[in-house]
Amino acid sequence: MADPRAGQPAQPQDLVDLPHLVTAYYTQLPDPGVADQQVVFGTSGHRGSSLDTAFNEWHILATTQAICDYRKQQGYDGPLFIGRDTHGLSEPAWVTALEVLAANDVTVLVDSKDRYTPTPAVSHAIIRANRGKALSSGQGGLADGIVVTPSHNPPSDGGFKYNPPHGGPADSDATSVIAARANELIGVGLDGVRRTPFAKARAAASSYDFMGTYVDDLPAVVDLAAVKEAGIRIGADPLGGASVDYWAEIATRHDLDLTVVNPLVDATWRFMTLDWDGKIRMDCSSPSAMASLVAEKDKYQIATGNDADSDRHGIVTPDAGLLNPNHYLAVAIQYLFGGGRPGWPSGAQIGKTLVSSSMIDRVAAALGKPMVEVPVGFKWFVPGLIDGSFGFGGEESAGASFLRMDGTTWTTDKDGIILALLASEILARTGRSPSQHYADLVAQHGDPAYARIDAPATREQKAKLAELAADDVTATELAGEPITAKLTEAPGNHARIGGLKVVTESAWFAARPSGTEDVYKIYAESFQGPEHLEEVQGEAKLVVDAALGG
Repeated sequence: MADPRAGQPAQPQDLVDLPHLVTAYYTQLPDPGVADQQVVFGTSGHRGSSLDTAFNEWHILATTQAICDYRKQQGYDGPLFIGRDTHGLSEPAWVTALEVLAANDVTVLVDSKDRYTPTPAVSHAIIRANRGKALSSGQGGLADGIVVTPSHNPPSDGGFKYNPPHGGPADSDATSVIAARANELIGVGLDGVRRTPFAKARAAASSYDFMGTYVDDLPAVVDLAAVKEAGIRIGADPLGGASVDYWAEIATRHDLDLTVVNPLVDATWRFMTLDWDGKIRMDCSSPSAMASLVAEKDKYQIATGNDADSDRHGIVTPDAGLLNPNHYLAVAIQYLFGGGRPGWPSGAQIGKTLVSSSMIDRVAAALGKPMVEVPVGFKWFVPGLIDGSFGFGGEESAGASFLRMDGTTWTTDKDGIILALLASEILARTGRSPSQHYADLVAQHGDPAYARIDAPATREQKAKLAELAADDVTATELAGEPITAKLTEAPGNHARIGGLKVVTESAWFAARPSGTEDVYKIYAESFQGPEHLEEVQGEAKLVVDAALGG
């Protein structure tokens, strides 16, 4: 249930105490015997708050040393690109990481202006540095990266993620090794962690123009000339995040009619409207968090938002307000594969996560383009974006990336900036907004209702859900329709989904355990409307509870 203050401006009592937060980072020591205080890599790195002893200096010292050890084991001896976002814990963690990297003789590249660095700019830098090189272990000179960010998480959180030489989020083959080594180091009181004073570490780091290199290269992936020629009036809201400098630079360098709606950086995010649960969260796909930009929708032909590390996108149009992320993914795919990118390989595939809308399936089928459905996590798109077999990879949480105009790799991590700019390209080249294009898709394919809810689950139940087999589901119908598929592996790559997906002709649901809370998430969609969706959700809970033994 939504908080009664959702969508309203934050008040003083909602703000994090930054001095207390940073003090806790340096003074609270994790207990290696407490699971919630260990280093744990989710789909986007290790996250937590210093106030909960879940993201502290010891965590970053140990994790950075573990990354150095992993790099050495893999033979990665090229430069390491490191960026940070605007969260209050990001700069302290960035400082800690530099001290360990320098002590381990890693060549570190930091932002030339000592400013914030979006996740896609780090991925872009890694891809650029490794272009033409084999990415297998042992290849000399391979670059990799670290991004210090908890993405859209609340201001009290910190985050730390590793991107190996392929430029995208590290897979479990790397993160499991890094996390295990980090927890081992914490368990022995950091014995084995090398560290040098920050002044020496900072002096040893080299500069890299993340912003200039990324912004100058944008015409290779988005048709900014068309946007300029059409005079599209754009409003870009960084939501206080790492793209804050980038949007002004994009406007200047490419001569666009683009206004940075809010250039303020404040690690308390006091200018945000509260998310659905009454928390400050920089989720650019949330109508509550984006309420202030939606209120200004009539000022711009296209308005966009990004989260704190700019790997997610939110698209606002005058005729529809904030687009549902699934709707925009379907429109982007229709445009890109329906003639917008003639330079792409004819066999380029569409990548989607299995909890993304089935509207994408219908769009792909109508286009005659192959679609690959993978588990949740952007890491599953990385191989296809590297070799060009995926033209586009997108997930329901408003994260996506796509190939350059010539069909080569742009980024292998989510890029909220190019997805935001693509909305203006679509309007410039077609004369219709993304929301108008989605109305066309609805007229052609039907109008799906989509939602996600959470249901309580113990740690034991979550573990059982992650290991379910299709035979554990005994139901034969869902909301009045025969069940046509019971999936515990993604059909696109046969990787385990860590949960369950049940499909009928016009609906589906997927259930996955939360990695951070004692709940499981039920994603559901119906092409028969909201009432049928509610029926699907209710029966989904019964199906999962039965499979879990009540």
